[in-house]
Amino acid sequence: MEYKKFGNKYVLRMDKGEEVVETLKKFCEKENIKLGWLKGLGAVNKATIGLFETKIKEYHSVNLEGDFEITSLLGNISRMDGEVYLHLHVNLADEKYNTQGGHLSKAVISATGEFIIEEIDGEVGREFNDEVGLNLYKFE
Repeated sequence: MEYKKFGNKYVLRMDKGEEVVETLKKFCEKENIKLGWLKGLGAVNKATIGLFETKIKEYHSVNLEGDFEITSLLGNISRMDGEVYLHLHVNLADEKYNTQGGHLSKAVISATGEFIIEEIDGEVGREFNDEVGLNLYKFE
């Protein structure tokens, strides 16, 4: 990964073989980003995406392999128990231009990935909510 900072924004490039979620987490740790949002695009050949089933409060995930374009990756950055917490959603298009999307758990770059992170001055934590079954923003 390479990147350049412009004010409160970072422009990142990931290279073939890099895992998106872990690379973004490590980057946010290195730069001490506590709150922000990000967007990205690129190409991956492996991904794990999921859907949260609200009735039973569980994620269901699917592993995808093949050539996929990231047509949109959006997410936010916060902290939970002092650790970087990424909430990422992705849309992936296959060779037939069909798209699949959901919560992004993992993705491996097959060609390149281009991302922009905007850091927000401040901090918002997260806390597990029993009623919903998810880690929600916690405003103090």
